[in-house]
Amino acid sequence: MKRTWVKVIAIVVALVLCGAGVALAQKAKQAEKEFDVSKGLLDSYNLIEKKQYKKADEILDKVLQKDPGNPLALNNKASVMVSEKKFDKAASYLNQALANAKGFMVQSTRICKVGNICSAYAPAAGGTGNQDLEPLIKINIEMVKDSKSAGSVPGKGLK
Repeated sequence: MKRTWVKVIAIVVALVLCGAGVALAQKAKQAEKEFDVSKGLLDSYNLIEKKQYKKADEILDKVLQKDPGNPLALNNKASVMVSEKKFDKAASYLNQALANAKGFMVQSTRICKVGNICSAYAPAAGGTGNQDLEPLIKINIEMVKDSKSAGSVPGKGLK
C-alpha cells in the first residue's frame, strides 16, 4: 500500500512538472512574438526616410503602446504629423517628448528632414548614440512653432 502511494505521488509530481514546463515554453514563445521597441524605432525611422509616413506612424503607435513616453518615438511621430501638415499635433508630440528626452541618446549621423521643418532621428545602435535627444527636440519645437506662425508648406519650407 505504501509503495502505491509513493508511485501516485511520483506520477502527480511528474505531471505537475510537465505542465509547468509546457507553460514556460508557451511564455517563451509569447515573449518572442512580443513587439520589439528598438526594432520598431529603427523600422519606423527607415520608413520615414522613404516617405512612407502612414506605415511609420502605425509602427510608432505600437512603440508608444509598448513604451509610453518614449521620446524618440514621440519626436519621430511629430515628424509624421508635419508631413500631414498637422502642426498642432506635431507640437504636442514634441512637448511630450521633451519631458523624457534628456540623456536619451540617438544616432545624429542619421537624420531625416520632413518638409524642412522637423527632423526624425535614428535610434542609437546597441544603445550608444552620439547625441543627446533633448537639444534636438528643442530645435524641432522651434521649427514647428516658426512654421505654424509663418504658414509653411511641407517639402518646401517656409513661404
